[in-house]
Amino acid sequence: MRILGLDVGDKTIGVALSDPLGFTAQGITTIRRRKEDYDINEVKKICMEYDVDKIVCGLPKNMNGSIGNQGEKVLEFCEKVKEIIDLPIIMWDERLTTVAAHKAMLEADISRKKRKKIVDKIAATYILQGYLDSLH
Repeated sequence: MRILGLDVGDKTIGVALSDPLGFTAQGITTIRRRKEDYDINEVKKICMEYDVDKIVCGLPKNMNGSIGNQGEKVLEFCEKVKEIIDLPIIMWDERLTTVAAHKAMLEADISRKKRKKIVDKIAATYILQGYLDSLH
């Protein structure tokens, strides 16, 4: 059973994938956002290529737990994804995942230029790994 992890932003969508047994998450790509149809089609292609059974999408919340403007955008995007890709979508609290991704890259001494290119993919990995860990 493969699970797809998404970190949906305004400019990019970070994508991670679980191993077939659902223990570990690996970042696989970053989708540069263009139009909503294009974005959803790219997610659909990945779901078909890897025979995905479920999607876990990071839900940005404010530190007090409320859902702000960005969270509303992500929820709207996921509703449209559900209409086109017939898979269950789990919303996962993503507070501080981008911060954790940046910290991990700093500790790994990755250059600023490279960090910018991969931060969303790493954040998607953190989101998916958090979900996978909650299952076991």
